[in-house]
Amino acid sequence: MGDRNSWLSFIGGNSEEMIQQHHRNSHTYQVGGNKFKIYLLSDIHWDNPQCDRVALKKHLTLAKEEGAKVAINGDFFCLMQGKYDPRRSKKDIRPEHNKVNYLDAVIEDAVDWFGDFADTIVFIGYGNHETGIIKNVETDPLQRFADLFNYTHKPSIPLAIGGYGGWLSLQFNSGTVQKSYAIHYFHGSGGGGPVTRGVIQNQRKMADVDGADCIWMGHVHELYIMYQAKAGITGNRIPILKDVLHVRTGTYKDEYNDGAFGWHIERGGPAKSLGCVTIDFHLRNSTKDGIRVLDVFPQILTDSGYKK
Repeated sequence: MGDRNSWLSFIGGNSEEMIQQHHRNSHTYQVGGNKFKIYLLSDIHWDNPQCDRVALKKHLTLAKEEGAKVAINGDFFCLMQGKYDPRRSKKDIRPEHNKVNYLDAVIEDAVDWFGDFADTIVFIGYGNHETGIIKNVETDPLQRFADLFNYTHKPSIPLAIGGYGGWLSLQFNSGTVQKSYAIHYFHGSGGGGPVTRGVIQNQRKMADVDGADCIWMGHVHELYIMYQAKAGITGNRIPILKDVLHVRTGTYKDEYNDGAFGWHIERGGPAKSLGCVTIDFHLRNSTKDGIRVLDVFPQILTDSGYKK
């Protein structure tokens, strides 16, 4: 979580790709070539018994097979079963993590589990579950995970850690042409609301964030994509409309299950979609005026449904 300015690079296929850290919560991923795909995930809660690891592995495997990259926007871990947490419950801990060194057991197990995707996952930001551990236990679980993950698997590009909110920019380089795409990520706040599903927070972000091509949040375990146009003006004083993509990534923690029992059911919580959002980018020549255009194709990838 330092303010170092470092380059972490690798050669992928026939083009060079790298990630640059400008600030502790500002990163740029350099894309080589005209096409790129990224999977946006959040709220995995990987160590929770209710995490649908089958769906998670399916989506990570798809990303790996497609040569895509994965970014995660907080609550990678759950970490609610330590003695420091009044919400702890024996039924909510996996047997392999029920040890005296609980945090170590979860982190080390995660390093092994995600090892097959060492060259796929490139970025993780903080969620309230990780910052809660920093506050209550005085240790940083994400940084510990990243350090051990990078040391153990030596990925082609080391896993980068961001902030609770920040910027993940994509820089496309094709010959002398450069195009950038700025993603503002924020894990999220509040409860989302059973009717609004957190959309009100998208409007608030439109008001207080400038320069984003995409605003990405998680936290409330909803899954949707939407566009909102924003009026602006170019450097040549020409009025323009800019479509800002809003992404809300869901969860892989299935709290609803069959709807029979549990804290989520008793409080009237609804069923939630399990899954993520993928974005395809194509850099092409415009047939109208010959300039380079960056096409953006977002899509929801879900794997919901009671399966037992």
